[in-house]
Amino acid sequence: MKKKLKDALHRFKVETFRLTHHGPEQQHDVAREILDHTGQALQNAYHFHFGKDTPPHRIEMFQMIKAVALETLLPPVVEKLMRRITVLEHQNANMVKLLEELMESLSED
Repeated sequence: MKKKLKDALHRFKVETFRLTHHGPEQQHDVAREILDHTGQALQNAYHFHFGKDTPPHRIEMFQMIKAVALETLLPPVVEKLMRRITVLEHQNANMVKLLEELMESLSED
């Protein structure tokens, strides 16, 4: 019983360490998931509707600022956020798996 619990905890620690300390470059599926989440977040960018009395040069300037923000400023920030969120989601899934193993081990005895 004690051995099963110790093994389950060790597997959880190894998986968590692998997720947090090895970059997504070594984990292609996680890297792909991060990039997918980043792309989705950037596609859901804000949209503005201007009134009819707004001068065209202001609309054009605003669209340029928005384009710069979406193409240069936001992608690295959003990618870091998505990396952290994805790692936390995987850690949570591993924690649920660990709890299921622990409950199963406890119910057997």
